[in-house]
Amino acid sequence: MNHEATKPRSHEATKPQRKPIPVKEENVATAIVNSAFRVHSQLGPGLLESIYEECLTHELKKIPMKVDRQFAVPVVYDGIRFETGLRLDLLVGDCVLVELKAVEKIVPVHRAQVLTYLKLSGLRLGLLINFNVPLIKDGINRIVL
Repeated sequence: MNHEATKPRSHEATKPQRKPIPVKEENVATAIVNSAFRVHSQLGPGLLESIYEECLTHELKKIPMKVDRQFAVPVVYDGIRFETGLRLDLLVGDCVLVELKAVEKIVPVHRAQVLTYLKLSGLRLGLLINFNVPLIKDGINRIVL
């Protein structure tokens, strides 16, 4: 009897394999992270999210990098397109979503928000950046769809 055939497959083996993130998107993400480090090193934690958004946008445009602030994303539900006012904090290089926070702690709903935004926008890579941390490296979360 072949025991290999009756062995249950691991969860990892049943997961669909994702394509790697393209180099362009990886380069944009690196530029965003480097810019977030510059902003945080100058300002530190404790300010409003809108200030970090403004300063991060400024840093990215100096590179130069295309940045769209408060980028509108329609919601398609039941075949109907709704202009609901859903806005991404930043869309960088037309390929990386950035959701900014200035909160005490990132909670699961923040990650869920980014995943939903990725699904609705058709993007694959998002960065959830919380500036309200002593070390910015602890505030950067990479989320891939």
